[in-house]
Amino acid sequence: MDFKNYVKRYPDGNGRYGRYGGAYLDDNLKKAFTEIDEAYQKLRGSYEFISELRKIRRHFQGRPTPVYHCKRLSDLYGDLQIYLKREDLNHTGAHKLNHCMGEGLLAKYMGKKKLIAETGAGQHGVALATAAAYFGLKCEIHMGEIDIEKQAPNVTKMKILGADVISVSKGAKTLKEAVDSAFESYVRDYKESIYCIGSVVGPHPFPLMVRDFQTVVGVEAREQFLEMTGKLPDSVCACVGGGSNAMGIFVPFLDDDVEIFGVEPLGRGESVGENAASLTFGKLGVLHGFESIMLQDENKNPLPVYSIASGLDYPSVGPEHAFLKESGRVNYRTVSDDEAVRAFFNLSHYEGIIPAIESAHAVAFAIKEAKNNKKGTILVNLSGRGDKDVDYIASIYGYGESMLDKTTGDMR
Repeated sequence: MDFKNYVKRYPDGNGRYGRYGGAYLDDNLKKAFTEIDEAYQKLRGSYEFISELRKIRRHFQGRPTPVYHCKRLSDLYGDLQIYLKREDLNHTGAHKLNHCMGEGLLAKYMGKKKLIAETGAGQHGVALATAAAYFGLKCEIHMGEIDIEKQAPNVTKMKILGADVISVSKGAKTLKEAVDSAFESYVRDYKESIYCIGSVVGPHPFPLMVRDFQTVVGVEAREQFLEMTGKLPDSVCACVGGGSNAMGIFVPFLDDDVEIFGVEPLGRGESVGENAASLTFGKLGVLHGFESIMLQDENKNPLPVYSIASGLDYPSVGPEHAFLKESGRVNYRTVSDDEAVRAFFNLSHYEGIIPAIESAHAVAFAIKEAKNNKKGTILVNLSGRGDKDVDYIASIYGYGESMLDKTTGDMR
């Protein structure tokens, strides 16, 4: 498949990436999403809109974020040189603000009064609450009860920023239920509100919009890596739940001679309910208004999912990821909870960088590649920092001492 001019060709006019994507909506939501689509298609080519977004990125978000060489971590595991795109240094501590400021700016241009969203790990919630405060808008964040308990620091931040945090106690009480609840709220108030989806999922145009806003990550990283090393990385990787951080770094490398890897959460294993590896174990299905690969039962209902990373425990994945897997351009792998936790502690101990547990899945993949005698360079999208995770991880694993092999320095 030819990836030249890829972003101009995908999605098509119906919001599809091959057979994936689209918009499966009732009449009320169809009108609302059509309004968003029409506004975005107009504004994405507007000098005023793009200029204002660029000013926000530079003067408010602190972009560009740097690329960093993990020399000590690389030396520990062999010849593979590990580099990080430091999205943990983006304002609010993750890549999520890239699309939240874009969505907030879109809401401002559309004359909306309130932002509504779901969140799992809380990073999207914090970022959207930040955008709402910046633009002077109301903000309503829906979050599963279990995730509220796991991600308490982010819940506190959202409330301090002025957001109304809605606790969702239905079903598994995690990300899928939070999306359900946010959709229900949006249906009741779509004329005054905009639903700001937190990943490259949902009905068209959100997979397109979020991808566009996140591509700044890959554009910066590609230029920075060339400047640092004189060539492109041999491979690029990122964790994949819904897949926004991954799509942001992948797209600018699609037409390059670079291997690309998406890393899904294997959780506790391959059994149903023990992981959230949609592309690895799922089938074609429709969820939350879009068609993609989904973990589902024989009646096409979403299966329960699990990951130690609240931002990855979603039973489907962005339609563009399904398309890129089918095309063969992107390879998708899995990393378990234990592997992610070991990477969490290793990056902390050897580089002084505490990653989000979601991002630690991508770091773990890079470490596995190094252990398998892979050579060259790998660029990891470190999509967020671990402030939100430290209390939860420490309550289960302590401070990593029990996992440290004092002979090799490796985390067992």
